[in-house]
Amino acid sequence: MKDSKFKVLLYSDGSHQAFSAAVYTATLLRKIPNMDLTILQAQESDDGSEEMEYSWLELRPKYKRYHWGRTSDNEYSWIDSWPANPSPEWMNGVLKESESSVEIQTQYARILKKTNEIYCRRSHNVKHQLLYLNTSLNETTSISETAKMILDYAAENSFELIIMGTRGLSAIKGLIFGSLAHTVLDKSKLPVLLIKKLPQDFIDSYLTISVS
Repeated sequence: MKDSKFKVLLYSDGSHQAFSAAVYTATLLRKIPNMDLTILQAQESDDGSEEMEYSWLELRPKYKRYHWGRTSDNEYSWIDSWPANPSPEWMNGVLKESESSVEIQTQYARILKKTNEIYCRRSHNVKHQLLYLNTSLNETTSISETAKMILDYAAENSFELIIMGTRGLSAIKGLIFGSLAHTVLDKSKLPVLLIKKLPQDFIDSYLTISVS
């Protein structure tokens, strides 16, 4: 059993919450030698054109978010990029973040660098899976379909843990207003680890760790 894999599925939608989950997952990658990680992303039905993935091109240089993306033919890493389907909520969050201090923006850059160092060290145990949905990811009705996609993929591939970012809604608010993370948590037969915005003491400690 020494060589058995602990299969973990990380769902990433490019949001700040999803990146918090990626950062937390990086700490698990360091501490669990047999962890086998798959990063799952969803996208609207494939139209065969990568150039059409993005919207509002004129705003992309100013407003960015973290994505797991291809940086070369055979390499992936966490990068700043514009999401395929930016929502009004996403836009409000990014506008608020654009007012952040230089110190905070510098710290984000350090977090991104540290996270990539950890993922690169364990790249042989990190995979990427992109799945396509036939409905717009901006529609409220897509929550249940996206949750079903995540859960079906997790079950079919024998994952043991699902990790997702969350805005931190209470259980009651999650049920009333709807939340992808809470829907997955409610319907999953597998353990689901929900990661809220990471506290500053965690970030400070994270930035001081040795990657090796």
